[in-house]
Amino acid sequence: MAHARRKFHELHVTGKSLIAEQVLSLIQQFYQIEAELREIPDCTAEQRRQRRQQDGEPIMQQLYEWMKEHQFKVPSSSPTAKAINYSLKRWQALSRYLDDGNLPIDNNWIENQMRPWALGRKNWLFAGSLRSGQRAANIMTLIQSAKLNGLDPYAYLTDVLTRLPTHKMKDIEELLPHKWNPT
Repeated sequence: MAHARRKFHELHVTGKSLIAEQVLSLIQQFYQIEAELREIPDCTAEQRRQRRQQDGEPIMQQLYEWMKEHQFKVPSSSPTAKAINYSLKRWQALSRYLDDGNLPIDNNWIENQMRPWALGRKNWLFAGSLRSGQRAANIMTLIQSAKLNGLDPYAYLTDVLTRLPTHKMKDIEELLPHKWNPT
């Protein structure tokens, strides 16, 4: 949803589309529902699904009808047509979160988790060798896994690298982030 929204937001900000604001207004309603759901303590996936179905489904239908109506009203090569077509081609994915309370409205969180690695991608072209690149990838995986398990990556790696030389190979799994216990 964030990617679809971004396409219309860029059109609105640059003044390339007078109708993009209508889509942004509808999408904002989805995010308002999500904000309200986050405020509910101990909100279950089923409660989220029900609220999304009740309040979000009619807005989603309205958005779909708006896009289908305007798809052929704007020139097919215009940026507005491209934004509409982008959304319509991904409609199933855009609306999937309405049927499952466990799904987020967008994938911004995971993209933010990956961003540091994506930004350094060009730097890692010069890791020295394929083997060095693989080692760097392993370290990055351990760091992200440590973060996902609520660990301080620096403390985790310091402890693991200190213990590793004397640790028995058969017990190596104990050092993985999801099983690690600090010494």
